[in-house]
Amino acid sequence: MSGRSAHVGTMLIAGGAVLVAGCAGGAPGAAPGKGTPSASPTASPAPTSPAPSPAPRTLKAGAKGEDVKRLQRRLKQLGYDPGRADGRYGISTQMAVWAFQKVNRLKVSSTVGKRTWAALDAPKAPRPMAKRREADRVDVDLRRQYLVVYRDGKPELISHISSGSGEYYCAKDRGATVARCRYATTGTGDFRTGRRASGWEVSPLGRLYNPIYFNGGIAFHGALDVPRYPASHGCVRLPMHIAEYFPELVKTGVPVHVRRPE
Repeated sequence: MSGRSAHVGTMLIAGGAVLVAGCAGGAPGAAPGKGTPSASPTASPAPTSPAPSPAPRTLKAGAKGEDVKRLQRRLKQLGYDPGRADGRYGISTQMAVWAFQKVNRLKVSSTVGKRTWAALDAPKAPRPMAKRREADRVDVDLRRQYLVVYRDGKPELISHISSGSGEYYCAKDRGATVARCRYATTGTGDFRTGRRASGWEVSPLGRLYNPIYFNGGIAFHGALDVPRYPASHGCVRLPMHIAEYFPELVKTGVPVHVRRPE
């Protein structure tokens, strides 16, 4: 996917167990001699069963290791972006886990336990937000706080978001002399992407990174803070590493369906 990179180690993985290429051997056996009985030509070793693959451990934010890499690679394969597959469970991986858990109707938590691992093996597809299902579109689920970018009819990216908090606030719009008061909501409906800016744009309500507007002054944009709950003035906040390439995925005039499903 454009704008994202993955580092895959040189080890071979089979059935969940790590196989390291190499040779193993010991000193050759001594030749039979005086007082040394020869091995019976008909003797054969007892059959052994292969060792079962170890179950992945429970992961929490801050974890490191091969299980974290496995998690990161699987999330990326499914369209979630955990950042680099570096084996470190940081904030980017945490937000990808949140998005995955939301789509799969799991308890949203930074912990990756048995239920999340099982869902990663048999994941659910995100539910479309509208009856109109254009091949290229963006679906936004306000209730569960995630969005899906579709390209050619398939999910290209599934991301955690933070939308309007619903709080009442007052602020001056551009060019206004008097503050206007309103609720911080992200309206539902059907829209299209329009004006965009590159890099940081300063608005009366704060700074927006790579904003793409789709409903008046409401935009998709990167933010330094994208909590698990709705916290914006109405815009749809994205994790910064996703906002870096989001404008490459979503062109101008792309349909946007915003819903609050049951």
